[in-house]
Amino acid sequence: MGSRVAMFSGGKDGLRAASLAWPVDILLFLVYDFPEPSPHIENVGATIAEASLIGKPIVVARLDRGKEFEETTDLLRKLNADKLIAGDVFVEDHLKYMESLASEAGASLLEPLWGQDTLEILMKDLEEGYSMKVLGARTRALRRAVGEVVDRHNSEWFLSLAKSDGADPLGENGEYHTVVVNSPLHRAPLRTFNVRRISMECCDIELVAAPFNQAALGSYIRAFGTP
Repeated sequence: MGSRVAMFSGGKDGLRAASLAWPVDILLFLVYDFPEPSPHIENVGATIAEASLIGKPIVVARLDRGKEFEETTDLLRKLNADKLIAGDVFVEDHLKYMESLASEAGASLLEPLWGQDTLEILMKDLEEGYSMKVLGARTRALRRAVGEVVDRHNSEWFLSLAKSDGADPLGENGEYHTVVVNSPLHRAPLRTFNVRRISMECCDIELVAAPFNQAALGSYIRAFGTP
């Protein structure tokens, strides 16, 4: 029997998709050479810490430029992937790419969020107790949320920023990126600490620390402030 492998950046969409396709055996984080910095890649440590709190093994693999498809399918074969799970909602090109990956690797693709309303997905996340730190944003108003934790208590504020930018509320077009700090799948909340804000023409990114050693949290609080 093969493995159920979930594409996982640490963000809300990948986690929601994995939860809907549960059980999952392996979380897969792929490192690409993007022309612009990726909030997820710059904060991969937080994603690994999140996976540890979910209690699932995570595989992190760097891909060579121009060989991404070949190396990903090879990796999926090595992981004995039988099911490939992803969190796409409406971006057709990405869906087709994932279909090709799964087919080439000999796996079937599960896209449990596909075709759903993005606002409804976000609101369901928040209603069920998801809390997410915004690691990066492209659009002007949403940059004000970078470094902040969004949950059901401040969702109206966050949605007002997205609306003023004309952004998709779920960030499906890449308007913003998150790491989930709490959810029904977390054994405990992920404590993160803002270290440094980077502002660029393309986007704002918050670099965060996410300690694994809970006994050392006091030291992090003294160094970085309250998470």
